[in-house]
Amino acid sequence: MENTSNKTDYQKTLNLPQTDFAMKAGLAQKEPQMLARWQKDGLYKDIRQKSKGATPFILHDGPPYANGHIHIGHALNKILKDMIVKYKTMKGFDALYIPGWDCHGLPIEHQLLKDLKASKSDYDTLVFRKKAHEYAMKFVDVQREEFKRLGIFGQWDDPYLTLSPHYEYWILKSLAQLTQKGYVYRSLKPVNWCFSCETALAEAEVEHENKESPAVYVKFQVENPEVLNLPTDKKVFLLIWTTTPWTLLANVAVAVNLNFKYATLEFKESNEILIAEVGSWPILKDKVKKIHDESITYGTFKGSDLTKLTYVHPFGKRGHCPVVTADYVTKEDGTGLVHTAPGHGQDDFQTGLRYNLPILMSVNGKGVFTEEGAPFNGQFVFKANEPIIANLKDRGLLFEAAKITHSYPHCWRCKNPIIFRATEQWFLSIEHDNLRSQLREVIEDEVEWIPSAGRERILGMVNTRPDWCLSRQRLWGVPIPALDCQGCKGQQKLFVEVIEHVATLVKKHGSDIWFEKDLKELLPKGFKCPDCGSQDFQKTQDILDVWFDSGVSHQAVFHETIKSPLPADLYLEGSDQHRGWFQSSLIASVAIDKKAPYKQVLTHGFVVDGAGRKMSKSLGNVIKPQEIIDTYGADILRLWVASSSYNEDVRLSKEIVDRLVDAYRKIRNTLRYLLGNLHGFQADKHIVEYKQLMELDRWALNRLACTIEAVDLAFEQYDFVQVFKTVYSFCNEDLSSIYLDILKDRLYTFPAQSKERLSAQTVLYYILDALTRILAPVLSFTAEETLEFSPQRSSESLSSVHILPWPLVDKNWISGDLEEKFKVLLDMRGFVMKALDEQRKSGKIGSGLQTKVVILTTSDRDYQYFSSFKETLASIFIVSQVELKQVASVTLALSDYFSQTEVQIYPADGIKCGRCWNWRTDVGQWAVHPALCARCTKVVEQIIV
Repeated sequence: MENTSNKTDYQKTLNLPQTDFAMKAGLAQKEPQMLARWQKDGLYKDIRQKSKGATPFILHDGPPYANGHIHIGHALNKILKDMIVKYKTMKGFDALYIPGWDCHGLPIEHQLLKDLKASKSDYDTLVFRKKAHEYAMKFVDVQREEFKRLGIFGQWDDPYLTLSPHYEYWILKSLAQLTQKGYVYRSLKPVNWCFSCETALAEAEVEHENKESPAVYVKFQVENPEVLNLPTDKKVFLLIWTTTPWTLLANVAVAVNLNFKYATLEFKESNEILIAEVGSWPILKDKVKKIHDESITYGTFKGSDLTKLTYVHPFGKRGHCPVVTADYVTKEDGTGLVHTAPGHGQDDFQTGLRYNLPILMSVNGKGVFTEEGAPFNGQFVFKANEPIIANLKDRGLLFEAAKITHSYPHCWRCKNPIIFRATEQWFLSIEHDNLRSQLREVIEDEVEWIPSAGRERILGMVNTRPDWCLSRQRLWGVPIPALDCQGCKGQQKLFVEVIEHVATLVKKHGSDIWFEKDLKELLPKGFKCPDCGSQDFQKTQDILDVWFDSGVSHQAVFHETIKSPLPADLYLEGSDQHRGWFQSSLIASVAIDKKAPYKQVLTHGFVVDGAGRKMSKSLGNVIKPQEIIDTYGADILRLWVASSSYNEDVRLSKEIVDRLVDAYRKIRNTLRYLLGNLHGFQADKHIVEYKQLMELDRWALNRLACTIEAVDLAFEQYDFVQVFKTVYSFCNEDLSSIYLDILKDRLYTFPAQSKERLSAQTVLYYILDALTRILAPVLSFTAEETLEFSPQRSSESLSSVHILPWPLVDKNWISGDLEEKFKVLLDMRGFVMKALDEQRKSGKIGSGLQTKVVILTTSDRDYQYFSSFKETLASIFIVSQVELKQVASVTLALSDYFSQTEVQIYPADGIKCGRCWNWRTDVGQWAVHPALCARCTKVVEQIIV
């Protein structure tokens, strides 16, 4: 045979990786193309068809407001949901996901008015409502496309919208049921009131931010000091402390604590005696210079003693104001005497009910004093604080004034501080039919809270929450079909028959009908007030709280769309929803159906920047999801969600994104390596039976099985960080650092159809198939791209990774014995790699294949163990030769386990093979291929022939 040593390109005889799966992801360009194909092919319909008849798993979507583009918090929330839904679908559940939008209420109204540069008084109600409808629908469409761009699967063509007539019907139907059950009532009581938005606010619509307020000590003059044997020739005052001087106009009483002791101090200069809680005087003394040690005390009194006193209103509005007792009076702030204005505080209001105190309201909806607020009428309450303080000072009633910064309630939409203002509103009673106790029982016994701290969080809120204020004084929402009955002296009333009748009209025409039609056209034929028999009614204009809209979504979606009984399997929203949607949904469900609307509730934190700061335009640290998608692709955003612990606030910055890109690249490179080395592999004919696989390959299958089971468990527990860590560790450590590294020689240099190479390819095929599937819920686009390039069985028609089931683990793959057996070998491999690296750094070697590893041991155990791997040690250590010697002693033991064994590195024997690059003593023994070793010569001759 002719000597071809100078003519043969041995590289062409190698089985080098081949794949069109690009190293550079190009996700930003590829993902939109995939989305278009999924849409064209009707992928979601195929998923729904495949799931038909399976056990349902319903993740009920909390509706975002349709009032702008999505932000990074939306992305976090929707991707978390999508990962769960995709996983459950792959596990064989019918995981229908119906996205929803909150389309009514102040969030949409406020943003629209902001865009229009107008106020609600500038528009006719119907004109504005039509604009609001158009505005909401515009952003439903905008957000729908933005969510789809994230790779979120769902019933996007038929979402639930709170402005749809069918949904509005269920809102009113739910109101009718609650009214019929006796939960809904109308009352005058103080509510959170936004003077800017001119409406009542629910607890969930209030945010607490720092605010600077005046802190004043004010003297209320006692009318009858003699009842406590105090001098009548001196002025006696009750000393109160408040941070809301403007509420003094509505004062009707002073509250004391029954169990406190109160002391009197005399000020000779002013000939005055002041009364305050005993413990407050030393604190006041530190703050107020006018309190001297020589001030005379007239003894102490119990709180009950002070109730004998009466005083004059600080602005002379009335006399004989009483002193009452209240448990909420504390020693923490102030003087132990609390100025009480039932029209401006919930505690004050309850005290007013207990003592039959008048509820005074001299502030209108814009936060401006009315005529009853004279002499400050026409002034905005916060601006009136300074004139009020000045007035008190001029009349000698101001003891001390300062400024403090404290946490104060603000409107969630306009961000302005709010006030407490007594108005007539519609409420849902939390005490009726023992509802509060029912809620506590359901929270504790029927629902799993993830994380578990959520249970105590919502329980604490339910324990202390007031009745739910249902009514709003706005334009855009579902009307409360209450009637102003003229026969009952203009009293507003809700009638179940009227609500249900209006609900049927709304279902057909939409809620605008309440504002379009004359009242007579909206009432049941011949309807009369059941209390007075009158048919003379006036239409009312209040709308329902937007939290009621979303709070009854379980009624609308489950009864109307899914036609499935409650509860939902999962609610998943931000941690702020313990006081929002989780609570409003729970109240409505327990009141109507006597059960929770959900089995599990999962909450996530908020997105903050890399330093843990809240994202804001002023700080310039806002990262929009579109920026990441346009630059890196949605899969990077999805990987960020999966790799972040949602139990706390989630950080995001350019540095974090860069690290994620690097992690993604490692996963992608692993997929590419697998694909490249499966070139030419046909699963139908090349799969090797498990028992015929090489031992290292069976070890790799065991690692794969453990990985699948670990990822499966992590998904079940919604532990997405563990999903990411497990997959990343498998790719980076088990595969790249160990298995794939060891396989290179076998894959590249062995005959393509050799049993050794097919054994490796069989396992690579299983690994690729499993990785593609378990990555699908997270890296939805990359998994789809991977499948396109993957070898497939002829019996399979795999149009998309997203219709594949979750990978099953063959129980034969799981081997604790193999795991244990290879553990020692891989530990030794680590010591060998370290020794080689030290040689490489010192410049003694370039490649490990230039070396021979000598294992010296005095241990029979180690000698026998490594002897069992004698034929494969060199390939596992990726060196040219390994010698195992049993010696009398060792110099440098490796570890406690290898206490009688050491490793030495020497130059490899022989010559470097020009094809496999191993150093062999048999290189050059064949004249036809003098540069090759015997193994490579045999392979090449088979190829050339």
